[in-house]
Amino acid sequence: MHLKTFIRLLQWTLKAAIFLTMLAFALNNRDDVSVRFFWDMEWRAPMVLVLLTVFAIGVAVGVAGMVPRWWQQRRLAKKAVSETPSAPANKSNGEAVAADLYGP
Repeated sequence: MHLKTFIRLLQWTLKAAIFLTMLAFALNNRDDVSVRFFWDMEWRAPMVLVLLTVFAIGVAVGVAGMVPRWWQQRRLAKKAVSETPSAPANKSNGEAVAADLYGP
């Protein structure tokens, strides 16, 4: 068996194990929970739904926090690619971008 095939099989096995673990977690946490907000507002839902909602909100906030940095790095990478001939001879392209980001 080739190494690539083995690694692909290992990845699918790991994905299946993670999915089955999450499925078992969801099935074991079907009880209703109350999430109390301000002004006597209350949301009743299965625990797994509450956890998945909080996780999705956390992912969205994390991605939103990273977007400005990604845009800055893409802009600097495009600038470095367009200015490749004018880059110093002793610095590689990656070092020029790093120098723009973090100083010389």
